[in-house]
Amino acid sequence: MKTEIIISGFGGQGVLSMGKILAYSGLMEDKEVTWMPAYGPEQRGGTANVTVIVSDSRISSPILSHYDVAIVLNQPSLDKFEPKIKPGGILIYDGYGIMNPPQRKDITVYRIDAMNKAAEMKNSKVFNMIVLGGLLKVCPVVSTDGLNKALYKSLPERYHNLIPLNMKAVEEGMKIIEKVER
Repeated sequence: MKTEIIISGFGGQGVLSMGKILAYSGLMEDKEVTWMPAYGPEQRGGTANVTVIVSDSRISSPILSHYDVAIVLNQPSLDKFEPKIKPGGILIYDGYGIMNPPQRKDITVYRIDAMNKAAEMKNSKVFNMIVLGGLLKVCPVVSTDGLNKALYKSLPERYHNLIPLNMKAVEEGMKIIEKVER
């Protein structure tokens, strides 16, 4: 099975980190992965996106023009990537950053209010992990066990004390993601 994912939002939202952790999780589960970031020179505050492919077999190319799953965290990302989701694909968006909701009828749309949940948890830095939890609930490309291992492997040791909080954020994301009925 191969899943082609684009994650996009403003720099500073943890978009690239989310992609990196997802890719590392795939590695922990002996899957083939690619992680290809793209961001403007302004980085924080500018638009950033990352393409992640997780596959059980070899990946021929990391370059994609259409995606199985799109996670969009702001309106410019929705406008750019909604048309590039394959029919039957999945779109996940954070309600906080979207003014004009998705319109396509040939994809499954999920809303996750991760910004609100991060505020409720009193830690804006877990926003991306909440979103990642939502992804894993609706499209389990990796397991939470693989994710936990990836956090220990990819984060510097001085941040290992934050891993339980991050895993709690993943659990919260799994609880709050909701399918948008249209």
